[in-house]
Amino acid sequence: MKHAGAETLRALEPVLDQIHRMPGRIEKKPGIFYRKSSAYRHFHEDPAGVFADVQLDGAAFRRMPVSTPKQQATFIKIVRNNRL
Repeated sequence: MKHAGAETLRALEPVLDQIHRMPGRIEKKPGIFYRKSSAYRHFHEDPAGVFADVQLDGAAFRRMPVSTPKQQATFIKIVRNNRL
């Protein structure tokens, strides 16, 4: 599974805009977000769809589907409610 390319990131722009508005999040590379010095959120694409790998509550990365608007809304809701 490869990191999301430019075309996929453009399609995720509404999701990325919401992440940009969250405090303490830095996007060092397109679609790869850091908290302090650690990457904790990034996106992948493969034939099965688009996925976000996200660290919740400092635990191991969790892979979440973000191909559809409903999946994207669920993803945003979960990361907003997560207190890191």
